[in-house]
Amino acid sequence: MTWQLTLAGLGVGILVGMTGMGGGSLMTPILIILFGFDAKVAVGTDILHGAVFKSFGAVRHRMLGTVHARLTFWMFLGSGPMSLLGVYAASRMGDSSGVESLEAKLVGAALVLGGLGYLAKTFIRGGVQGSDAPFLLRRRDRLIAVTLGATCGFVVGLTSVGSGTFFGLVMLLVFPLTAQKIVGTDIFHAAALLWVAGIGHLVAGDVNLHAMGWLLIGSIPGILLGSQMSIGIPDRALRIAFAIILCLSGVKLLNVPHASVIIVAALAAGAVVLSIYSFRQLYFRKPPALPRGGTPGPEQS
Repeated sequence: MTWQLTLAGLGVGILVGMTGMGGGSLMTPILIILFGFDAKVAVGTDILHGAVFKSFGAVRHRMLGTVHARLTFWMFLGSGPMSLLGVYAASRMGDSSGVESLEAKLVGAALVLGGLGYLAKTFIRGGVQGSDAPFLLRRRDRLIAVTLGATCGFVVGLTSVGSGTFFGLVMLLVFPLTAQKIVGTDIFHAAALLWVAGIGHLVAGDVNLHAMGWLLIGSIPGILLGSQMSIGIPDRALRIAFAIILCLSGVKLLNVPHASVIIVAALAAGAVVLSIYSFRQLYFRKPPALPRGGTPGPEQS
């Protein structure tokens, strides 16, 4: 179980690089469902892996000047301590017999909420109008930032889900930042938060360092490769597919009645939609227009 982990890391890295999707939300269910990891160890391994993984993006965004440092500080003031409380709660669950299923169910619930939040983040174009003007935090803004950090930080420490979804969604709705600064601030804060929670899980013995190393071998070049790739599938369609995958993974971990039937039906519907889209692209694509004053080719003479 080495090259398979590297391949999983590569796939998640490419997705994050292409679309900015939250890799942690996808990696935890992969470790649990496909590789059979204990839920608690999957969460801890994923969080520390995400800390290293997102640090590359955080440094890049800081160099580009797309990080709102003060907002990051106030969010981290709430998220850092509360993420450790989430780590402690997860560790206590593992100490009791028969509670591992509860940890998996909590991860499943967070995945469903994360998928729905990602759908909202994909379609919402409103919220507070972004501006390039300096954003000076008022008392209200600092309270919102600390509350957001505390609430979502606990969820991240407990389940590893939400560092790249909930924070960005709330910032989009309530803070007057440009899209670039929302992404940069989100990634920079997520990296700091995941380091705190990841070290907490490491101290608690909930990290598989061997697996994390093999994941990083794939995910680091994956995110660099993905950021340079261009694909034919529209960005919005890919994000919707990602959100659906999160929800289906959550349904599986929650042991919803007839979960397998729901997943197969959803995947079948997705395959049909993808086939229709591919057919339309192949047979109904408009030919490129001739330049004004252009001469028709030999077949048009």
